[in-house]
Amino acid sequence: MTNIKMVVFDMAGTTINEHNVVYKTLYTVINESGLPVSLEKVLELGAGKEKFQAIKDIINEIDPATSINPEMIFGNFKNMLDEAYSILAVTPIDGVDATMLELKEKGIKVVLNTGYSETVANTLLHKLNWEKDVHYDLLVTADDVEKGRPHPDMILKAMDALHVFDPKTVLKAGDSAVDIEEGKNANCGITVGVLSGAQTKEQLKSAEPTYIIESLATLNQIMDY
Repeated sequence: MTNIKMVVFDMAGTTINEHNVVYKTLYTVINESGLPVSLEKVLELGAGKEKFQAIKDIINEIDPATSINPEMIFGNFKNMLDEAYSILAVTPIDGVDATMLELKEKGIKVVLNTGYSETVANTLLHKLNWEKDVHYDLLVTADDVEKGRPHPDMILKAMDALHVFDPKTVLKAGDSAVDIEEGKNANCGITVGVLSGAQTKEQLKSAEPTYIIESLATLNQIMDY
């Protein structure tokens, strides 16, 4: 896989262990709104997506006729998540920071992309002490594009910014099926599902990634570097 020039990594569950706080918060807020839903269903329908879209998709699946306002849920979600993150200890997925640094050493561009807002994403990066141009080359968030996953806009924006012109030289990795769909919609040469986060092997298989691995710590096993 020596032709890979850029990797695009999802954040929560793929590069960062934040104990599923986002989806646990979504679960809590949606249930408190009066719409009963399981955490498993929240992970199934919401993992990897821009979070307002995730809320709308969950509502539409559970009770499309409900009068519950998704904007109200989203507002409550943002407030609760800000509070959770203010006290949450987050860590890299074991071995992932070393993988990122190794990729950088090899001249491969490292992009972080996420369905989070820019504010939340930068809060996480600050907690990890990850620095632009040291650990990664570019951060692209849901705030930077009109259409979130599974649309390819975040990957295409990163390619344009880093002057990577052939999508076949791009590898996309994430812990949800929608990450894989995003990579395929961008025509990435390689898509990788990781088992370190939100979804199961069976859920990842449904999106037919090129590879499924335990975590990005073992990415070198499928890359020739």
